[in-house]
Formats: sequence, structure tokens, C-alpha cells
Amino acid sequence: MQDDDINEIGRLPPAHDPIAKYLIAADDRLLLSHWLPPQAGIVPRIRLGRRWINVLWVLPVGFVLLIAGVAVAQALRQLPGVQAFLVRYPGAPASVAAVTSGFPLWLRVQHFLNLLFMAFIIRSGIQILADHPRLYWKRDCTPGTEWFRFQKPVPADRVWTAKDDSVTIPGWLGLPGIRHSIGLARWWHFSVNLLWTINGVAFYALLFSTDQWRRLVPTTWAVIPNAASTTLQYLSFTFPPDHSWTQYNSLQQLVYFATVFIAAPTSIVTGLMQSPAISNHLGWVGRALNRQRARSVHFLALWWFLLFFLVHVTLVFITGPARVSLNMMWAGVHDSSWSGFAVFVPLIMLVALAWWRASPFTIRHARLVQKTGELMVGWIKGLAEWWSPHSQLTEKDISPYFWPNGTMPASAEFDALVNAGFAGYRLRIDGLVEQPREFSLAELCAMPKQEQITTHFCIQGWSGVAKWGGVPVRHIIDLVRPTADARYVVFYSFADGGDGGRYYDVHKMSNMRHELTILAYEMNGMPVTVLHGAPLRLRCENELGFKMVKWIAAIEFVNDFADLGSGQGGYNEDHEFYGYRMPI
Repeated sequence: MQDDDINEIGRLPPAHDPIAKYLIAADDRLLLSHWLPPQAGIVPRIRLGRRWINVLWVLPVGFVLLIAGVAVAQALRQLPGVQAFLVRYPGAPASVAAVTSGFPLWLRVQHFLNLLFMAFIIRSGIQILADHPRLYWKRDCTPGTEWFRFQKPVPADRVWTAKDDSVTIPGWLGLPGIRHSIGLARWWHFSVNLLWTINGVAFYALLFSTDQWRRLVPTTWAVIPNAASTTLQYLSFTFPPDHSWTQYNSLQQLVYFATVFIAAPTSIVTGLMQSPAISNHLGWVGRALNRQRARSVHFLALWWFLLFFLVHVTLVFITGPARVSLNMMWAGVHDSSWSGFAVFVPLIMLVALAWWRASPFTIRHARLVQKTGELMVGWIKGLAEWWSPHSQLTEKDISPYFWPNGTMPASAEFDALVNAGFAGYRLRIDGLVEQPREFSLAELCAMPKQEQITTHFCIQGWSGVAKWGGVPVRHIIDLVRPTADARYVVFYSFADGGDGGRYYDVHKMSNMRHELTILAYEMNGMPVTVLHGAPLRLRCENELGFKMVKWIAAIEFVNDFADLGSGQGGYNEDHEFYGYRMPI
């Protein structure tokens, strides 16, 4: 035994809490035989008033509106006033200075990277949405109040957890295309988003250090009537001349401006506002742009990008020789050669190959994806933990419905505690502490009580507000007096995880000393129900909900957690490839 395995007075390090022997290791692959069975969703629906509308109606309705738009545009072009308008506003203001640098290499490289990154951002984003396939405008995720869903109504005749609500996305679309694989999808989403953001910042810098900004940024109000003129010309199938080499037409300019300078930043901001650490820190901003509004706007931004891609690609191939447009963006030349195709085809094949292999690779190398994600964005999550979540709400904000989640305890020991009203419950606290203790529920209730009204952020996407009452963890820490070696706090549950073995999770000591971290035994003024974690559950308001262990059986202070389970810092971290630090 090495010297550092022995503490300063020569004793062996303490053994783990007895519950630790019930932890089980997990495979480094995503094993379908150990996973939730597939569950099909339904065709997406949008709620208008009290009526749910199948989104497939968009296709025939959109086609009819397009035909009507073409007919109206062609009729309008016969009017003398409209003809004069088109002459006065041909599609681009003549006073705008032209771009003289064509499409430089840096722009073409960033265009390809943007395409590559967006492909995986969209795929992983769809996978994330499938874990809670409902969108709301209110913070409360009460079933029936959603405005968009691709899942059936929540059944009223049984307990229906958030995990039950998740649906399967096909592997060619979702990433990795397995039901409730949100942990892996989030690593893809955040990691590629980081690359996309870096690419975007570089694009902004290069854009405004060259004359390329003139393509995208309107400099005169004349862009508005010229954009109307261009729209009329497109709809009437009399396409305006293509001067993209030196100047976008006004409609292109407005759409590109909205995409680059509005939709992209909006996506980033609304993504960050879904974080408990950030939202719970920002006070009225977090309340105004609550998590569900942020999810909904984030989703609408996705559809803006999808619509932009569809229209952009369509116009490239119908408004003139496609090879000319491809030459400009992919080869940087303005001619009628096939040089653009020579670059475009292999790069698109590369994107297609990456798309095809991403899901199988993720399933086979799930732990590698988790570790790579932690390497790329784990430090960002660590920084986000420093956003102290001090915002609280009022009793009128309490949610009428709070989604249940987790695998309920199923043991004779726990059933006996429930039947006795938890009179025999003892919370064991051990590990690297000077005063190991056991507390009854009555003793815990007699300790200084703290109440707080806060928003719960589930990793699956739903949220809910509740009033929690319990004993501050910092008070417990003062009673047991952790040793200097104690760096982490392990919470063991009475419940097993979905793949067997006891559920647990690990927190940093600093999080446990936070003013809003409590062991809650009350919810909305009543004892916490068994469904929501009785007799005791953790509240730690800068982390996602899966880290707030329910049905707490024991607490252990440790120096490291590498020898617990699979060493990832918690059950979901071990078995479902979540991240140990999850404030976002």
C-alpha cells in the first residue's frame, strides 16, 4: 500500500458506506438490451386554441398558398404602377458599394464548416427534443398546456413519468437515434455548438475586417422596397439578375442578415437560458425568458434555419446555372466551369459519410463520446457552476403540476418505512467526517428549517416550480465536520437505477455549502410524497434535476469518486453517459 493511501495518523482510509457495495459498473457502450425499449411518437401537432392541427397540413396548405402567391404576383406585374415600381426598385439599391474581393478562401471554408456543424447540431437537437417531445410558453409544463407535441396526451389512469414520455427518433435523423439517449445527444450538441460558435466569432471578425460585410449588412432603407420587388420577381418566376459575386439582392441581404445576426445569436442565448445555473441567477431576465419560452424560441430558430436551407438550396438550382453559383461559393471563381462541382461533390459526400456513421459510432463508443464532450465543454460547465443561483419565486408561481421521474424504490425495507410513516427512518452520514451521525426524520425536522421557491430544471427539458422546505446541507456539514481530505459528497438512494444497481450521485463540497442547497422533506407546505422523493430529497439549484437525489438513504463524504460505480460521478453519469457537472 502506498503512503498516500494512509491518512496522517497512520490509519487506513475509511471504507465506503455499506450501500456502495450495491453500485454496479456500466458498459462503455450503449447496450440496446439494457436500454429503454423503443416507443414511437406521433406526427407532430400544433395547438391552435383548443384544437390540435397535424403539421402535415402545412404541405398542402403551403402548396396552395404558393400557387396563389404566384398567381397574384403575375397578375400584379401586369399593372402599370407595379411595373413602374419594379423599374424604380429593381432588386438592389444602386448606391450600395459592391464587394470587390469575390468569395475568398476563408469564407468558403467557413461556409462548409457551418454546413457540417449545423447538420450535427440539428440532429442532436432533435434527439434532445424527443426526450420531452412537448413545447410550452409557460414555465409550468402542465400536460395539455403545450403548444407543440409529437407524443400522445399524458394518460390520466396511471403514473406517467418524464422518462415514459420520451419517444424514439430514427437513427438516420436523431443522434444517436435511440430512445432516451439524451446524455449522448447533449455531448454532441454542446461540443459541436462550441465549434460552431468559434467558427461564427471568426466569421464576424473576418467579415468586418474585409469588405464582405457589405453583402450582408443593409446600409440604406431602400433595401426594403427593393426586397419587396425581389420577392415579387421570384414569385412571378421572372428572376432578377444574379450579381452575387459583387452584391446580394435586397431580399437575400435581409434574409442573410436575419440569419447571421439575429437567428444565430438567438439560438445561443435561448440555449444558455435553459440552464438552471444561469436562469436562476438572472432574476427577472430568467423569469421573463423562462426555460420553456427559451425552448420554444430555440425550436422556432431551428425552423428558421431549416427553411433558410431549403429556400437557399432550391434557389441555387432553379434561378440560373447551378454551376455558376457553386463555382462562386465552393471554388471562388466567377465563370461557367465545373470547378465548383469538383469541390462541392466530395465535400458533400464527406458530410453524408459523417452523417451516416455518427449514430453507429456513438452507440459503439458511447464512453468515448462522453469523455470527448467533457474535454471540450466540461470546463464551460465548470465555469457555469460559479453562477450563484439566488433567484427565488413567489407562491403564485408554484406549478399546478410537477412531472414525476425516476425509478421508484422497490424493497421490503423501504415499504416498511413507508408503512410506518418513516418513523424508523435513519439518515446515515459517514465517510471522511470527524463525527459520523445518524438522524431520524424527526431530528431533521427539528433542525433549522429553510424554505425556498425555485424552478426545477430536468435534463429532459421540462421544468416546474415548487416550494421546498428542509434543513440546509451546510448545517449538516457543520454537525459532522468533514475532514480536510473531503472534496465530494455522495448521496445514496433507496431506489435502484433503470439498469439495476443502486442510484447515487456526487456533488462538490462547494455546491453543498450553497445557501439554496437543502435536504427537503416538504414540498408546497406538505411532506414530500413518495412519488417525489420522500422522506428526503436533495435540492441543489444550480444543477439539473437528475443530480438532486430522491429517497436519500445515506450521505458519504469522500476524497474521490473514481472507485464508485463506473467512476463517472453518478448513476446516470455511469449508465446513461450524462455529465458529472451539469449546470447547463
